[in-house]
Amino acid sequence: MGVSIIRHFACWLMIVVTPMTLSAQAPSAIVHTQGGVWVNGYEAKDASAVFSGDVIEIKADFSATLNLEGSSVSIQPESVVKFQGDAVELDHGSVSVETSRSFKVLVRCITVVPVANEWTQYDVVDSNGSVQVSARTQDVNVKWEHTGRKTPVENAGEQPGEQPDEQQGSVHQGEQKKYDESQLCGLPPRPNPAALPNPKWIAAGAAGAGVLIWVLVNGGGGKTPVSASAP
Repeated sequence: MGVSIIRHFACWLMIVVTPMTLSAQAPSAIVHTQGGVWVNGYEAKDASAVFSGDVIEIKADFSATLNLEGSSVSIQPESVVKFQGDAVELDHGSVSVETSRSFKVLVRCITVVPVANEWTQYDVVDSNGSVQVSARTQDVNVKWEHTGRKTPVENAGEQPGEQPDEQQGSVHQGEQKKYDESQLCGLPPRPNPAALPNPKWIAAGAAGAGVLIWVLVNGGGGKTPVSASAP
């Protein structure tokens, strides 16, 4: 009786959870490449599906194009980005964006976004602590979180302004501006080893899942299933 209840509950849970999981995993974009591109640590083939949260790494002498509804992102050699659905988070390197849906580029606390939902083309380069924004078609806004610091040096040769509360600037069509990443966002945070998953927990979780599946399939009878800890 008890085993029957467990099986009934497991079937009901799968009916409810499976459609939600498939919906959450629907591909949001397609990355096109001819080699030298890695997604989440695995080499990508041409026309590979990409999901929100996936990390794309471009090797030297290669490039990739990320296509999604209303937007196209060219990722240049030696760049690393994280796809975020309506944005890419640029760790380092450069991207060129063409969008009619206000597709954004994030660099730590900095957000580059088109001014309007019109066809906009712009480039973002993150190199040596400097973020360079070029507006090729239409204007873009550059926003950053409040740090209590002075307004950044946007162009070479300029001096910092005395407007500590300013949190947004604009790059007009045909212009190019530079922003000091550390001045706006502070020093990058150090990696936190405690935040990384413990391999022992992963192994224990995998073993526990295997036992649960064995019980559901075999009804709990017979011998104890083989495990890594007790062969």
